[in-house]
Amino acid sequence: MPTSAIATQDIEPHLTGRKSANGNVVPQREAKEKSCEEIENQDGAIGPKGASNAVSIRERLKHFTWSWFTSTMGTGGLAIALGVTPHRFRGLTTIGLIIFLLNIFLFLLFTSLMTTRLILSPARFRKSFTHPPESFFIGSYLLTIATILGGTQLYGLTLPSTPQLWLIPVLRIFYWLYASISLLNAIIQYFLFITRTPSRPIPMNPSWFLPGYSAMLTGTIASLIAPSQPPHHRVPIIVSGAAYKGFGWTISLILLVMYITRLLESGLPHPDLRPAMFIPVGSAAYTVVAFIGLARAIPRGYGWFAEKPGAADALQAVALFSGVMLWVVAFWLFGIAVLGCGVGAWRALVHSKHGNEMRFTMAWWGFVFPNVGFTVATVEIGKELGSEAVLWVGSVMTALLVLVWLAMVGVCVRAVWRGRVVFPGKDEDKDM
Repeated sequence: MPTSAIATQDIEPHLTGRKSANGNVVPQREAKEKSCEEIENQDGAIGPKGASNAVSIRERLKHFTWSWFTSTMGTGGLAIALGVTPHRFRGLTTIGLIIFLLNIFLFLLFTSLMTTRLILSPARFRKSFTHPPESFFIGSYLLTIATILGGTQLYGLTLPSTPQLWLIPVLRIFYWLYASISLLNAIIQYFLFITRTPSRPIPMNPSWFLPGYSAMLTGTIASLIAPSQPPHHRVPIIVSGAAYKGFGWTISLILLVMYITRLLESGLPHPDLRPAMFIPVGSAAYTVVAFIGLARAIPRGYGWFAEKPGAADALQAVALFSGVMLWVVAFWLFGIAVLGCGVGAWRALVHSKHGNEMRFTMAWWGFVFPNVGFTVATVEIGKELGSEAVLWVGSVMTALLVLVWLAMVGVCVRAVWRGRVVFPGKDEDKDM
């Protein structure tokens, strides 16, 4: 047999693909593209002939996952950003209030849908607490509650011309409840990840930050509600807020090392998941917000601070310059996330004809909530420095956040309509 024939025999199996229905061999690349098309036509998306396979709402609700609360924590975060933005116009407070109320409605709606999932598929619901990647998103439920508490402070006490004073004790009670539950949640969730996760090794995902995030945001809530509390309640809130913020930042710092190490070893995440790269930005940004806000809320003439009159000024200086340092860390993480998403979007645009799209997942809401923290941190630093330029940067960032939020609402609704999410085999529970 000629040498060329032998070479052809050896190489040909690697160049050919599967057989089609008519018995002809389909090249591997074409087979892959056809396989993608078949999946596309099975997931509820519009197929080549404009038809889609029907899946009942009942069946789709079995796949309503915890990740949906990333949208409510982003919406609630936007309401807070609008409430603290320095350059205001008439009606801005009303717009923020509407978004805040919308977020409460969505939170209650999504909670009822999760309850429906529990009724329809109790086994799948139970697995959601231990099965990655969905289990990592449970923290977003608590984070949504955190944004509701912060929004209640802003739109019920801080911004109105006639504050609703009855909210002061209510917020205090809910603060301590949230502090207890969030710390317990962080302990239990990380323990479950360690002991009961079915797969090893666990693929690195920025959503790992969320359980610690929920406890860390206790410090941010404390910085928002403390100024309106009487001094004898304010001091415990400030001290506990600093403790929780220190805990959350330490956990985030550990995860940041793992996150960056995994990026260096394995490269960028899948393009669909790259918007979640913004999640680590919030770990540094919300720490800035909490430290500056807590230091500003110190009651100078009460208790320990009355005995040490210079302590408040010293802590405010430390909070400001520590905040400036952490702001740069947040900006570095922000820059990496922007470049990662930009490269993914560009490649998806160039190679879209080959099926390489950057498709929507609920991780895309990472564009919003972490950057709320980055925006508010910028505003807080500007206030402390008395810098109009920095404050204008914060206002511009707030305007961009609104545009990003509107874009996320649009692509999220489109994804639901086309069967990209809340659909069998398409969500975080697809491997259950």
